[in-house]
Amino acid sequence: QVQLVESGGGLVQPGGSLRLSCAASGIIFSIGSMGWYRQAPGKQRELVAAITSGGSTNYADSVKGRFTISRDNAKNTVYLQMNSLKPEDTAVYFCNADLTYYSGSYLRQRDYWGQGTQVTVSS
Repeated sequence: QVQLVESGGGLVQPGGSLRLSCAASGIIFSIGSMGWYRQAPGKQRELVAAITSGGSTNYADSVKGRFTISRDNAKNTVYLQMNSLKPEDTAVYFCNADLTYYSGSYLRQRDYWGQGTQVTVSS
């Protein structure tokens, strides 16, 4: 069964740091772009950062200079290092990945989402 499993959320004080991880499991053939999104209460889900299979990155303006996205292709894992956290970063963070995987003897491709991990920035 193919899935994305996130970890690393929690409660942190303003100015603190957290590192989120998201690992793809299953019989994965390849992974295209991977990204992190977040959704705060009463707001729409928004892109935080994304990284292509070649390593190109893009960030939301609100997190530039504070967050860093990276990936380990050997581990099918994407990371989000979050520094200088602010209360407005509080949200549920979701991992997203474009996965090509084996289903029986067939190759299939689709977008997958993780289950979400809560990040709370508060003193």
